[in-house]
Amino acid sequence: MPLKPVFVVTGPSGAGKGTLITGLLDLVPALEVAVSATTRPQRPGEVDGHEYWFLTDEEFSRRAEADEFLEHVPYVSGHRYGTLRSEMERISAEGRVCVLELELEGALAVQRDVEGSVTIFIAADVPELERRLQERATESTGEIGERIALARSQLEQAHRFRYMVRNDDVDRATAALAAIVECELALAGTMSRP
Repeated sequence: MPLKPVFVVTGPSGAGKGTLITGLLDLVPALEVAVSATTRPQRPGEVDGHEYWFLTDEEFSRRAEADEFLEHVPYVSGHRYGTLRSEMERISAEGRVCVLELELEGALAVQRDVEGSVTIFIAADVPELERRLQERATESTGEIGERIALARSQLEQAHRFRYMVRNDDVDRATAALAAIVECELALAGTMSRP
């Protein structure tokens, strides 16, 4: 049986990774996004196990020490994020293809450690990133400034990933992302559509 690829979508905050992944799931229904774990506070309307697995710092540390994470990193906010190995295993056991939405360091760790990983960097211009972050209104002005500074350095790292998709038009970028995924699934001999 051929190895199923694991799709890793990364890029700076505000680049539209989540929006493009949502569109991708409509186009390639064999995919499923792994739910990440985080130590950040749960926001109103979020459901544990749906948007994230919300863990205390102590629980996150215990799981990290037990090597239960595929990858985990601290983020500029001071909160930690990671992908539990059990999420990837669950998706694979259900016969689906795993998609990981990760920040840059986590994506590089998966690229290095997971056979069959396909890394895709989502890019957007810095003024557009700032506009999107301000519209989201989930961070303070100081946090937005930190994220923009980080985004500038992350955009310089795009060459480290197998593919790059510029998100200057959502429909075009979603189609480009789907084309990459379909091509990789075909190369792996994995059926992408039920």
